[in-house]
Formats: sequence, C-alpha cells, structure tokens
Amino acid sequence: MLYPLKFTPILKERLWGGTKLKDVLGKPITSKITGESWELSGVDGAISKVANGSLKGTSLNELIRDHGKNLLGSSVVERFGSEFPILIKFIDAKKDLSIQLHPNDGLAKERHNSFGKTEMWYIMDADPGAKLIVGFNKTVQKDEYVRNLEEGTLLDLLHYEEVGEGDTFFINTGKIHAIGAGVLLAEIQQTSDVTYRVFDFNRKDKDGNLRELHTELALDAMDYEKKDDFKVAYANALNQSNSMVDCPYFKTNFIQLDRNQKIFLTERDSFTIYMCVGGRALVTNDQGSASLEKGETLLIPAASKFVDIGTENVKLLEVSI
Repeated sequence: MLYPLKFTPILKERLWGGTKLKDVLGKPITSKITGESWELSGVDGAISKVANGSLKGTSLNELIRDHGKNLLGSSVVERFGSEFPILIKFIDAKKDLSIQLHPNDGLAKERHNSFGKTEMWYIMDADPGAKLIVGFNKTVQKDEYVRNLEEGTLLDLLHYEEVGEGDTFFINTGKIHAIGAGVLLAEIQQTSDVTYRVFDFNRKDKDGNLRELHTELALDAMDYEKKDDFKVAYANALNQSNSMVDCPYFKTNFIQLDRNQKIFLTERDSFTIYMCVGGRALVTNDQGSASLEKGETLLIPAASKFVDIGTENVKLLEVSI
C-alpha cells in the first residue's frame, strides 16, 4: 500500500534560526531559534519516519528495504542502492548564516565517505531588503582570498543578491554562499551534511564557543571564478509543469494550479516529491490520498501510475531524480 507518504518533520535548532517555521509554515516548534525543518531525510542520525496512514512510524530506511524499486524507481536503485539520494528542507534564517561552501562528489567521497552537496533554494518569504550571498563579485586568486580572510575583509569580495518570494537559486558545489537574515526558503539538495564553514561573523554558540571553521578544507574545494550562473529563470504558466532545475542529482518543476489536475507518472522511473509552497491540495494516487498544505511535503512512490491533485489554488515544487 504505497500511498502518498507524509513524514514527521525533524526540527533543528540553529543559532541563526527564528520562528517563521511555526509562524508561516505551521511547524510544531517551541524554540525561538529553530532554523531547519528536515522534511525528508536519509541522513544517518536523522532518518525520516512516516506520519500518515497504515505505515505511520515506519522509517524511510525500512520503506526502502521493504519496497526498493517500487518506492524509489529502478534507475534510482541502480545509482544509489539503498540510500535515499536527496534531502528536503525548509530553512528560516532570522540571522545571517555562516559563509560556507560544499565539496563536490569526489572530494566528499575521499574526505568524508559522503556525497557532495549540490543544492537549490526557492524563496518562500523574505523581509524587505533581505539578501543572499552567492559567489564572488569578481574572479579572485586563492592567495587574494586567503589574504582577505585573514585580514577580515572577506565580505568585500562577495556578491550580494536581494531576494523576494519565488526567486530560485542553484548552488553548485564549490560556490561560496550564505543565506541572509530574513529569508525563509525551501531547499532541495543531495543527501549530504558536509559543509565547509569559512567565516561566521565571530559569533559564539550557546556555550560561548566560536563555531569550528574549515579554512584549509575549503581552499581546494572552492570555485574562485566569478560566475552569474546561480539565479534560475523559469516560466510560471498556470496549470502546467514549468522546468526549474534539471541537474544530475535532481529535477525540479514549478506547478501552480487553480483547478484539479491529473499527472501521469508511468514514464518516470523515479519517486516524486511534492513540496507545497503555497495554497493546499488533496493528492491521490492509485493506493490512497493525503492532504498537502503550505509547508508540507509528500513522497509519491515510483510505482504510482498517476497522481490526482485536487485543488482550487496550490503552488508546488515537483522533485524527482
């Protein structure tokens, strides 16, 4: 019975977090510094569990063990085995995140026995003037970067991008970046928790300690070239699937509906994830139904032949491999 599966959010406190995950998305948080809601995770130590229906309480790993290709898709199993290949989050940055980057697959495998971390962001809410840091504002040399880092002038080399609802960004490995204060976003990424933090504004954690920096590890992982390849241009035609990102690690479409729609999945050899970024819907496959509201996520098993989306108004990010 592989019906549309909803998972219990895994809530993460962060020193830069706030309360928008509760105030805007309705997450069950009590802390005032909750920064992340992991919606669908196969990361060791943070494995998602089903929240709805007869499989309630079943872990994602157990689902993969018991249902394999019917859950993930044959091609996904061939590439990734029993590992769930992407991590789905909502992120609330009340304060600036650290300036960081992520290694590519090769470095991550060599150093951490992990996947790299390619990711994308969809802005759901932004305070007036809120910004991201994405890349450098000019091509720099490694020694120039190191000198600015040591002298405390790294910020002078970085590109700032003001953002609003619906803006979408693709963050490839090696790109220096940071989510700025006042941004609430949906994140889709490779399954990896490997981050190289290079500057943290000299902040201290709740115990009064400076957080660890990964200065040396970052040097060979960083792309020092200025590139304007981060902002995603996409159509938003109503009642159609609009391609946003198509990379080797995931594909994401934007779908806005003002009426019911059936989507056929028989030619897609992959699971499908729907992240609701606005409105609400009832999502039905050949095995059952589940409600979906803003800030919620559904996993549609690969064996599903179709989904019926019943709605008068919904905005979805549709993710597959």
